[in-house]
Amino acid sequence: MMKKVISYTWLVLVALFMYIPVVVLAVYSCTESTTIGAVRGFSLKNYVTLFTMSDLRDMIIGTFVLAVGAAVLATILGTLGAIGSFYSRPFSRTLLETANRIPVVNAEVVTAFAICILLIVVLGIDKRTFVPLVIGHMVLCTPFVYLSVMPKLKQMDNGLYEAAMDLGATPFQALRKVVIPQIIPGIISGFMLSITLSLDDYFITTYTKPATFDTISTYVVNATRGAQTQIKTALWALSTVIFVVVVLAVVLMNLVVSRRKDSQEVGAVHEKER
Repeated sequence: MMKKVISYTWLVLVALFMYIPVVVLAVYSCTESTTIGAVRGFSLKNYVTLFTMSDLRDMIIGTFVLAVGAAVLATILGTLGAIGSFYSRPFSRTLLETANRIPVVNAEVVTAFAICILLIVVLGIDKRTFVPLVIGHMVLCTPFVYLSVMPKLKQMDNGLYEAAMDLGATPFQALRKVVIPQIIPGIISGFMLSITLSLDDYFITTYTKPATFDTISTYVVNATRGAQTQIKTALWALSTVIFVVVVLAVVLMNLVVSRRKDSQEVGAVHEKER
């Protein structure tokens, strides 16, 4: 009993430590305060500024377009890499898994420098094409998609793919109708994680973005260096909106996965009854 009390208390303290700062920021985003520390009255002017100021609106749209585009490409590449690694020989699988871990544990600033030197300096790709920026975000996100999909592949019954092949399915048909449905939760998790990583990235974006383009992270850093109070307080509202969107996305994803599991269990029960 004592162990449960201690464990629950620890979880509550961790949750409070993580979420109280976000709640405080959300509260101040709905006030007229210009600094954290004193509440000056309820107001939604920060949200009005956020959605009416053209610079902020264009920055947000551009950031999410980049995040979704890079996440889609990274999800495709990471999923195919995980499937290819899973069905490879042990030596090749170990080699691929080791290579995938390097970008995960490597410092992001090193990855940013490397991508900048390779794509922009050596290959001469112009930043204005957005190619270095997109590739940089793909390099950042792909390893995490791989790590999200691989556990689902290991949980899958490997005999299903072979059974589909024995029943006359082509490798592509077996992959599309048997393997992919089994690993969809991992693919969705990798996609959501990729969007979060892309939204949060600063170093890779700084070294690969066009001069006239800003994401949320680079815009926030530049805005906080200046004296534009209106923009600073609007960024409180932006942080709150992003947090709410992420929470809703996670809740919806969990609901979809749980309903899918329930339908599979019901289908399995019906099969046994037959």
